[in-house]
Amino acid sequence: MKRELKVLIGLACLFVLGLPVFAQPNAKSIETFVMDDFDSAGAQKYLHNGKELSWDWGVNPSRFIADGFPKTGYFPGIPMSLKQLHKGEDKEFKVFGVKTAFKRKGDNFFEVYPTLDDKPFEIPFTGHVSQMDFWVWGAGYKYYLEVLVRDTIGTVKVLPAGSLAFHGWKNVIVNIPGWIQQNALRRSDRDSLLFVGFRIRSDASEYVDDFVVYFDQIKYTSNSLSYIYDGYELNDVDFGDSDDVSEAK
Repeated sequence: MKRELKVLIGLACLFVLGLPVFAQPNAKSIETFVMDDFDSAGAQKYLHNGKELSWDWGVNPSRFIADGFPKTGYFPGIPMSLKQLHKGEDKEFKVFGVKTAFKRKGDNFFEVYPTLDDKPFEIPFTGHVSQMDFWVWGAGYKYYLEVLVRDTIGTVKVLPAGSLAFHGWKNVIVNIPGWIQQNALRRSDRDSLLFVGFRIRSDASEYVDDFVVYFDQIKYTSNSLSYIYDGYELNDVDFGDSDDVSEAK
């Protein structure tokens, strides 16, 4: 009995060791990408699929916004933790700020989103994203932050990012749930997850006449090779106007 067991174990080992290379799990390529550090307004040069992308930022408030608001701008500043990482760099660090005031308490909100040519612009992520993180400056108000992303089949998903009832800079980390569709199921689907923007809501009982928030360094962690497969480049072939492109020339 023992002899037969040893033979079976030996055969099992030979089978595992003898598996061809292509049957082994694919290696992952985990990278961190900086989406925006707000130091170069409208000139980020964010690289995606070989193209450089740049954008600005806009704000869309709900109906009871006070006259003259929202106000936005880029201001000198940087969280202390990030400043330590950039010691010796000769550059001016900036953050993006938004100031709002509403006419009454209640379910007030505003959205902060990327813009291109004064129109909403959704920033494509690279690869399969596991988490986002960014810096937010709070002033102790009971407001709530949400992250908006669009999956590859076109649905916007809302991810809670916590309360802004703190003072000063805080690094916020948002995990991207596995149930969000990030890979294209069909050739006609989008090829990546998209960042739509931030949404900030006031608590129904909170003061709303003088709210300020700042953002700095948005980045994300991703498996950048998750969608690369043999023949991936054929997705973008242009068939042109011809009915028959197979004729040799």
